[in-house]
Amino acid sequence: MAFGVIERARKVFPASELGPTAREDLVALDEATFSFEEGEFVSLLGPSGCGKTTLLRIVAGLISKTAGRVSVAGREVDGPYGDYGFVFQAPGLMPWRSVMDNVLFPMEVLHRSDAKARKRAGELLSLVGLSGFENSRPHQLSGGMQQRVSLCRALIHAPKLLLMDEPFGALDELTRLDMNDLLLEVRRETGAAVLFVTHSISEAVYLADKVLVFSRRPARVACQIEPALGRDRKRHMRYESAFQAAEREASIALGVITEETGALLAKKETLQ
Repeated sequence: MAFGVIERARKVFPASELGPTAREDLVALDEATFSFEEGEFVSLLGPSGCGKTTLLRIVAGLISKTAGRVSVAGREVDGPYGDYGFVFQAPGLMPWRSVMDNVLFPMEVLHRSDAKARKRAGELLSLVGLSGFENSRPHQLSGGMQQRVSLCRALIHAPKLLLMDEPFGALDELTRLDMNDLLLEVRRETGAAVLFVTHSISEAVYLADKVLVFSRRPARVACQIEPALGRDRKRHMRYESAFQAAEREASIALGVITEETGALLAKKETLQ
């Protein structure tokens, strides 16, 4: 049985909850269906506002689905549960707390903030290249460094599932590439399954074992792509034919290019 199962998930926001100008209900998800395995990295790719974040919040138990089935590790998700970590686009660090104390915050909530937790926090900070910054405050860090702290905070309680909502969208391109490689390293070290929301086709393909392309709202899975890149990803792979083939397939599914254009591009690559 798959580690995570999303079957015909549907989410409708009633007009009464959308504000005084809303005249009809908003269908955010409509029969979204897919599954993922333990330790698998899945990118959720789609246009802005299509419902990807809504789906992520349903998987986390932060909001309820209207219909369908959502289960993780054999448990039906009907509310928040402890075995996941969530990383948002904004780091959301508490400015009055040090880096170490920000990372340890989930353990305080779980009443597990002891010497063992502090040791693990130190290991995670070392893994993401932040040794020596334990006593720094968030305002003393760059945006990329703050997001590394946020990643450590999400991993401190050793979750089996990591949910990431466009965590690198606000970073410059070079920092984003570095964070992509760092995330793959962290994933190898922790073994967590990852659901990763992004608008970037190249980022989705580079990171994922499986790319799910979502339609415009209401979101459905329009296409599933499994890049033939293996688990050991390197930056030079972005220029290889297998990577470009997966990018083309995703671009066609999103409507960025037509099937005819994709076929011409593929033919051009074979002639080079």
